[in-house]
Amino acid sequence: MSATPPRLPGSLHANPRLDRWLRFSRDGEVTLTPGKVEIGQGILTALAQIAAEELDVSPARIRLRPASTPSSPDEGVTSGSLSIQDCGTALRHACAEARAIHLQVAAQRSGIPPEAIRVEDGLFLGPRGAFGSYWEQADDLLLAVDATGTVPPKPPAAHRLVGHSAPRLDLPDKVFGAPRFLHDLRLPGMLHARTVRPPARDATLRDLPDAPLPGGATPVRDGNFLAVVAEDEAGAEAAAARLAARAVWDIRDSLPDENALPAWLDETPAEHAEVARHDAPLPDAAHTVRARFFRPFLAHASIAPSCAVARWDGDAVEIWTHSQGLYNLRADLALVLDLPPERITLHHAEGAGCYGHNGADDAALDAALAARAHPGRPVKLCWTRAEELAWSPHSPAAAVAVEASLDASGTLRHWRMSIRSNGHSSRPGRGSVPTLLAAAHLAKPFTIPPAMNPSTATGGGAQRNARPIYRIPALDVEVHRLLQMPIRSSALRGLGALVNVWAIEAVMDELAERCGADPVEFRLRHLDDPRAAAVLRAAASMCSWPRPSTAEGSGTGIAVARYKDTGAWCAVAAEIEAAETIRARRLWIAADVGQVINPDGVANQMEGGAVQATSIALKEALRFDRRTVTSDSWDSYPILRFSEVPAVEVRLISRPEEAPRGAGEASMGPTIAALAGAIHAALGIRPRAMPFTPDNLAAAMEAAP
Repeated sequence: MSATPPRLPGSLHANPRLDRWLRFSRDGEVTLTPGKVEIGQGILTALAQIAAEELDVSPARIRLRPASTPSSPDEGVTSGSLSIQDCGTALRHACAEARAIHLQVAAQRSGIPPEAIRVEDGLFLGPRGAFGSYWEQADDLLLAVDATGTVPPKPPAAHRLVGHSAPRLDLPDKVFGAPRFLHDLRLPGMLHARTVRPPARDATLRDLPDAPLPGGATPVRDGNFLAVVAEDEAGAEAAAARLAARAVWDIRDSLPDENALPAWLDETPAEHAEVARHDAPLPDAAHTVRARFFRPFLAHASIAPSCAVARWDGDAVEIWTHSQGLYNLRADLALVLDLPPERITLHHAEGAGCYGHNGADDAALDAALAARAHPGRPVKLCWTRAEELAWSPHSPAAAVAVEASLDASGTLRHWRMSIRSNGHSSRPGRGSVPTLLAAAHLAKPFTIPPAMNPSTATGGGAQRNARPIYRIPALDVEVHRLLQMPIRSSALRGLGALVNVWAIEAVMDELAERCGADPVEFRLRHLDDPRAAAVLRAAASMCSWPRPSTAEGSGTGIAVARYKDTGAWCAVAAEIEAAETIRARRLWIAADVGQVINPDGVANQMEGGAVQATSIALKEALRFDRRTVTSDSWDSYPILRFSEVPAVEVRLISRPEEAPRGAGEASMGPTIAALAGAIHAALGIRPRAMPFTPDNLAAAMEAAP
């Protein structure tokens, strides 16, 4: 009976062919073709380090080809802080196997045993010196085999590149203004397009009077989908404005009352799911805390609006997009365009950074629909700032109710938590019905289903980080996914962890106060996870906890979480100053991501997540009336400005012997929770609603017992 072959690690399991991951050229280069994409997180640099390490070549020899269909491996979506865990692990093992194959060929040709061959920058060295190289053996057929999973990668002790900071490969072009972004793409004969959105979420285009448009632009209409195509961008913008003024719509109220969102969350029909539950005999409760937390709808607020370029050739279409999941997007495009997937070719090109589901996928369909009316010519379609803020998917509002209690010794005895929210994923390619914006506007429309939640086992959506990391005898956590979705909702960096970590850590603070314990000591007493305890102690040490107030109206809070319960560990301490508004002054971040590939890159991710979380906590909330989103500019949807960014200090607890974990989202929840704790330390107010604006803090103070 033959032994079961080992499960291949990471994304290699679903994409085992080695030549889908890398290839050597005779001119001395290694080309990597990962399925994960660069969205500003620096993944390409880390992948280059991993490959150079395993292959024993200089990083300067590494070339990374942007993902495309069908040549790149299908790695799903670049999301969930999984790029290093899934793609990096797969690439490490693929490179180790490729190295072993080349050394075996070199051994056969030279008579030197493979174990006696060293590799230095791609050259093969034997007892008598150099005798060959990857480049001399470059042959596409050599790696046209499946990985076996039997070749171990280098041990951490042998690493010379991994674990050391490396400069970002993508930054020079961006800093010096080279044409790297999709928005910079210029193809011969290219036309330009703009969409004309309905004036309400529930609207029907009743009449479109026919009249000439500026610059000879032509309209494209399919049901309620409306666009213009022109020879240049200025002409497209002018024509879109003219067409918008001319279109006659029937509009209807369809959105909830923004000022009554908590009630809407409570009253909307929902699907119930249990997240975690276990019972135990309980002593009497000495202290009980009941609290309710609210977060509004949020926008992704990408600095640049979404964009795509499409070109039709007969019944096939080629699209350049900054989508985070090319194969998933292709699946939805095939449904909408009624094409076999193999007739759709997608190329990734970088756009504005976005940790989550912004308008990139929607813009790809918009461009395809506009270009279909002009076959043979590429059409670039760029969204406006107003479209990006108002029409891209939004992170859903949520209400979280917590009841927790202590026994007479100050020990946690029970915890009950209930979450009500729309789902956190409307990404394309995950169902039989497309979720792209224009799909619902066509003459033969698709009904976009309510957003779903990924399973708890894969990280969850609304229920992400809803299970406390603390030792609790009796636990009951449930999630209620709303079955009505008036505002299209999907993933934003951190998903449900933003509100859940805040709710958990806020209640832990309040329980500590009830029993007269220090918040850090109280947490440590209930932590069985030594890595969580280590980052908490590190953050406390960094900020000199317990940190006394440095000025009137200042205070410091602290929080800890393990992202998705399976990812990186992160603790954050935050110092705020309360004046007319709350300002974050300093953040201290301690993180454990297991093996660190690029320390500078990990620190950047932790710092960037914390700064974005600060913006969300202090400023951000989607605004809307009963018909449409009204916060469609930076004035109506303010985000943190450079002058408001706090000083950030990051300490990484490196564990090279441990598996690497993603860093992109781990600092988000703890930062929000630490800011809330700092507000209580400064003002004696426990925030119960985001953002932590003067109005919301005043409401919390009035509602306090």
